[in-house]
Amino acid sequence: MKKQTKFKETEIGKTHEDWEERKIRDCIELFYGKGLPERQRKKGSIPVFGSNGIVGFHDEASVKGPGIIIGRKGSVGEITFSKQDFWPIDTTYYVQTKQGNDMGFWYYFLKTLGLNRMNSHSAVPGLNRDNVYEIDRAIPNFIEQRAIASILNSLDDKIALNRSMNTTLEAIGQALFRRWFIDFEFPDGKGKPYRSSGGEMVKTELGDVPSGWRVGRFADLAEINKGDIVDGPFGSNLKSSDYTDFGVRLIHQENIKEFNFINEKQRYTSFEKAAELQRSVAFPGDIVMTKMPEPITRAARIPHNISKSFIIMADCIRVRPNPELTPSGYLLYLINSKSFRQRAEGLATGTTRSRINLTQVKSIKIVIPPENCRKAFGMFSESLESLREKNSYEISILSSIRDALLPKLMSGEVRIEIPMSKKKVS
Repeated sequence: MKKQTKFKETEIGKTHEDWEERKIRDCIELFYGKGLPERQRKKGSIPVFGSNGIVGFHDEASVKGPGIIIGRKGSVGEITFSKQDFWPIDTTYYVQTKQGNDMGFWYYFLKTLGLNRMNSHSAVPGLNRDNVYEIDRAIPNFIEQRAIASILNSLDDKIALNRSMNTTLEAIGQALFRRWFIDFEFPDGKGKPYRSSGGEMVKTELGDVPSGWRVGRFADLAEINKGDIVDGPFGSNLKSSDYTDFGVRLIHQENIKEFNFINEKQRYTSFEKAAELQRSVAFPGDIVMTKMPEPITRAARIPHNISKSFIIMADCIRVRPNPELTPSGYLLYLINSKSFRQRAEGLATGTTRSRINLTQVKSIKIVIPPENCRKAFGMFSESLESLREKNSYEISILSSIRDALLPKLMSGEVRIEIPMSKKKVS
C-alpha cells in the first residue's frame, strides 16, 4: 500500500482522481427481507438474520450467499455479512450488487456511511432505502474494490479464527472442570478417575461429595468486591471532567462478555479520580464478573499481559484470588460453570433488569475441594488462559489496525499497489 496525493475536486468534495463519483443506487440494490416467525423455523444450519445479526437458524435459505444484511427496523443501519446462504427477516434489507461491484468491498464501504444515524421514523427506528440510494461517493473500480476487500477480510478472518480458538479453549477447560468438580472423576492417588474407581463419597447439603471435600461459601475462596461507579444510559455519578482521553480504563460488563479489556472505544478516568476509588480498582490476574443481564455470572480474567490497572463499574463484581490457596484459573472456571450460574441466577432479583448483589455472590454455597486439587486444576487451566489472553491481545491489535485502515482505504487516502497483470482482469 502507498499514500496517494493525486485528488480532484468534485461536487461531493475532494476525491481520488481515478475514482468515479456515483450514487449508491448505481452500485447496489436493497431488497426487503422476508418474515419468518420463530414458530415456523425448522431445525437446520441456515442462519436467520434480524436487524442486529443472527436471531436463529432454519433448514432453507431465501437468499444465496455471500451477502450483506442491513438493519431496517429496530437496530437501524447495523451491517452484518454472511458467507453462506441465509434468510434475512422482514426487519432487514439484503444487498445485491450491480455489475462491476464487489460484495466484500460493499460490506466494508457501507460501514463508513453512518447508516445508523439515518433514522427516518419517529416511533420505531427505521431506515428508508431511498435515502440510502441518494448518497454520493467516489467509488473505485472493481479490481481495486476487490483488493481493498481482500486486505480487510484477511484481518477479519484472523480475528474470527482467534475468537474460535478461544471458544474451543474455554470449552476444553469447562469439560475438564465438569469432570473433576461436578462428576468427581479427578485423578485419584493411582491416576484413576476417583468416583468410578470406588472413591469414598460423603453426604452433604449439596449432595454426595468426595471424602475430604466440604461445603462452604464462595467468599471462602477469594476477596470479593463491587464496582461503585455508575456509567451508562441511565446516568452516571462521574462528572464530565472525570472522563479523560487516557488514564485508568473503566471496565463495563461488555468487556467481560467480549473477553476484551483493551477495546479502543473504552472510556477512561483520570489517575487522580482513580486514587479516590481504590475499592473499585482491579489489576491483571483479577477476575471480573457481570451482575446483569444474562448470563448474570459471566466472568473473565484481566490478562497478565496488560500492565495496567482498571476501575470496575457498578455492573461488575471483582473477584481477587489468593494465589497461595486458590489459583485464578480454578475460580474463573468455577464462576463460569453451569452449576454456579444456576445458583447465582436463583438469587438474582429485579423486576425489569435481573441482577445479583455483592452479599448474594459472597453467600453462594459451593463444594470446596482440597487445596492440592484446586492447584492441580489451576496449573492446567493456566496454560489455556495464557493462550486465550494471547489470542485476545491479537484480536485487539488487529481490530485497531482494521478500524484505522477502513476509512483511509475507502477514501483513497491509502491505496493498494495492484500488479499490472491483475489490472487487466475483468
